[in-house]
Amino acid sequence: MKAIEPIHIWKVTPDEAVALQVHLADRVQVSQPLGTWETVAGCDISYDILTDRIWAAVVVVRKSDSAIVEQIVVPARAEFPYVPGLLSFREAPVLLQAFAQLQQMPDVVVVDGQGIAHPRRFGLACHLGLWLDLPCLGCAKSWLIGDYTEPPVEAGAMSPLHVQNQLVGAVVRSATNVRPVFVSPGHKIDVHGAVEVVRGMLSGYRHPIPTRLAHIAGNAVRSLANSPDREGK
Repeated sequence: MKAIEPIHIWKVTPDEAVALQVHLADRVQVSQPLGTWETVAGCDISYDILTDRIWAAVVVVRKSDSAIVEQIVVPARAEFPYVPGLLSFREAPVLLQAFAQLQQMPDVVVVDGQGIAHPRRFGLACHLGLWLDLPCLGCAKSWLIGDYTEPPVEAGAMSPLHVQNQLVGAVVRSATNVRPVFVSPGHKIDVHGAVEVVRGMLSGYRHPIPTRLAHIAGNAVRSLANSPDREGK
């Protein structure tokens, strides 16, 4: 597999993290068409609400049949505090540890978070995309920034997401009659490509197949680690 080349240190203060986001945002590419893709990785973090323990899950699936190709879950401790807008400094380091264990890198990456639909145009999908040098997009459960109209209720329906008249993503109805998700490009992909990936991996649930499977995998390992039987061994 391709080595993950470091682009900065992770031990920074929140103020330094903001400055780093502003600096790195200039390197993000979100006008590039996606091109051909077959494997897609979904990423998610499972948190222990009582401690600083976290589990980073990366699940790679095939577009053609939604079969799981690889699945990695890495336990760690959160080294960066929870600060709104700086989620990537808390989650990306351990997600990168999981990616480093993959036998083969995917064609595209979906994160449970934002891309350029972010106050500094540098969400988790941008940060992870730069580190991995792969097409990466955000598919977030909640709104962070931007103006939009509610899309129609049918699965696959979408409406554009704008910030100051700039297109930064789309609001996509990922299943009929459920709340939409907020899709935005992170790196080496445009808005059209980001929406294409999400629409191509609909699961019948709110999140697309890759991030849904990553969410399930991370929670399963966390539950096992916290089970009474496990603690008694």
